[in-house]
Amino acid sequence: MRPIGVIRTDFREMKETPIQSSAAKDARGTVEVFAEFADGLSDVEGFSHLILLYVFDRTQGFELRTTPYMDDHPRGVFATRAPRRPNPIGMTVVRLLGRRRNLLDIAELDIIDRTPLLDIKPYVPDFDLRTEATSGWIAHAPGRSDPRRWKDDGRFGE
Repeated sequence: MRPIGVIRTDFREMKETPIQSSAAKDARGTVEVFAEFADGLSDVEGFSHLILLYVFDRTQGFELRTTPYMDDHPRGVFATRAPRRPNPIGMTVVRLLGRRRNLLDIAELDIIDRTPLLDIKPYVPDFDLRTEATSGWIAHAPGRSDPRRWKDDGRFGE
């Protein structure tokens, strides 16, 4: 795989980024799709949200068990959204604000500046929304309702 573009944000380090895009209502950025792939953006304007697939390019190695920010117990990496994974692929849902040729203005993002973009998919509620979905261990995680773990701006911290 090779990047099709780059994601531009105001977040320079991982510790600056919101913990999830759903906690980043005011975060804004731009997706720059490389010129050779720009024609693939045709008709994207009709979607309110997009799914971005990207590379966690600043992580090193991986851990099969990790203690998530919302929990006090180690969990399997595939039961978390931790960036240190065997294949460091990230995914997030963002709100599309507009398109300017090969640039997408986006909001509700949780990505570090200059992150390589692998793919864009439209978020389609009829396909993607699962009202019967459950949240596994997250539903009962101590950090879910612990205000010491969530900052007002959606970032995690003590």
